Amino acid sequence: MGTITAPWKQLLLNALESNSHLKHSSFFQFATVGGNGRPSNRTLVFRGFQENSDKLHINTDNRTQKIGELKHCPFAEICWYFTDSWEQFRISGTVDVIDGSNPETLKLQQREKSWFASSVKSRLQYLGPHPGLPRISEHQSEEEARLDPSIGPVAAFCLLVLDPDQVDYLDLKNNQRLKFISKLDTNGVKSWSSERVNP
Repeated sequence: MGTITAPWKQLLLNALESNSHLKHSSFFQFATVGGNGRPSNRTLVFRGFQENSDKLHINTDNRTQKIGELKHCPFAEICWYFTDSWEQFRISGTVDVIDGSNPETLKLQQREKSWFASSVKSRLQYLGPHPGLPRISEHQSEEEARLDPSIGPVAAFCLLVLDPDQVDYLDLKNNQRLKFISKLDTNGVKSWSSERVNP
């Protein structure tokens, strides 16, 4: 199963490059469908594209609410606004949740690669208390602060892979908006069509 280079991907790479001097340019909002049917939104960090594809990587803690939401309903949407270039990307698709129990070797390798690509400080957060539960103590235990940087992913570490099927691109400086929609051909190859729409 292959993919033809997504036409929106270069627009996103250009936006990332032109806004790279802004620390917040790698952060986006990630919305899922909550168990109650309501939207559930949070800010996450872009961890790059999967090799030779248009799939986006996101690291997260598998103890968070979003994991249950994605297992119940795998659809999600990213909203990414670049403040310097005035560009917005809304990227929607399905999410593959890759935790340590995944049976596919290739996916476990992707998870491990994403773990080692993260800073040690970032990895430490997965040793902390269960996210979203009431805080028992104001002091972190000594044990939580210890991490062998050569050891692979801890149980709480999870890689999310968003496979986009629609991208809505808005360029406010030039007052232009493009919609990109993907489809799979009979061989499973994804192709994209685009349409210029009113902003």
